[in-house]
Amino acid sequence: MLEQVTVFLENDKGRLRALTRVLANANVNMQALTIAESSDYGLVRIVCDQPDRAVEVLRDADLRALVTKVVAVVVPNRPGGLADLLDTFEELDLNIEYGYCFSSAEGEAIDVLKVSEPDRAAKALAAAGYTVL
Repeated sequence: MLEQVTVFLENDKGRLRALTRVLANANVNMQALTIAESSDYGLVRIVCDQPDRAVEVLRDADLRALVTKVVAVVVPNRPGGLADLLDTFEELDLNIEYGYCFSSAEGEAIDVLKVSEPDRAAKALAAAGYTVL
């Protein structure tokens, strides 16, 4: 199980820079970042080395932030790697609310998924042979 930081950020010039500067000044290291936006605000999702510390310093900077449990799964970085994982989710009858992926230096892909039952998903995926971070 992995903890992700979610930040609600106004869609204004310089806001993302300010967010990353707050984390940098607090010595929080980001491993992944994704942004979903609308015309008024964005949802910034961050995987970092200190999620609780990140939320603390972001809130101190008047940013709305929270920690969310997500499932991060290692999959082969090849065509069909994600499709195979999603087949497993279908077999387990698990719903995915959102997700994003990135590649690791080891040549694997990491799929970060927000699921309705993260504890059950993590156990079931591990039992199915996946590495859950």
